[in-house]
Amino acid sequence: MDELKPSIHDEANGLDYVLAGDYYIPAIELPEDDDRPIGKWGRMHRAYLEQTNPLLLNHLILTGRLHIYLADLNEQAQDRYRLIIRQMAAAEGVTEDLKRRSRWEWVKAMNSIVNRAEESIKRELIYT
Repeated sequence: MDELKPSIHDEANGLDYVLAGDYYIPAIELPEDDDRPIGKWGRMHRAYLEQTNPLLLNHLILTGRLHIYLADLNEQAQDRYRLIIRQMAAAEGVTEDLKRRSRWEWVKAMNSIVNRAEESIKRELIYT
């Protein structure tokens, strides 16, 4: 019997295969890893895609673009979240002066703003 080659190239599909024992396994490499975090918003959107659009999720996984897609979405959501909080706090008069005068009132107002900002981000970016 002929000796098996350590690697082969299939012209039909353009893939390289490496010998592992008696079998040829596709030599598939993942794209370079993006070191940006997916974060809270990216994880929430991934869970949403799993439930509502598994075809898009599978496409992103198979093309190696899922991490980049979720990291970009997370950055957009964080930027928008910070902007909404700043704008709401300014509009409602929640300032450092209020924080010095009455911490509990400031905490109550900021918690309300944060909750509304999170709901806005979920509605605008995560669950769409």
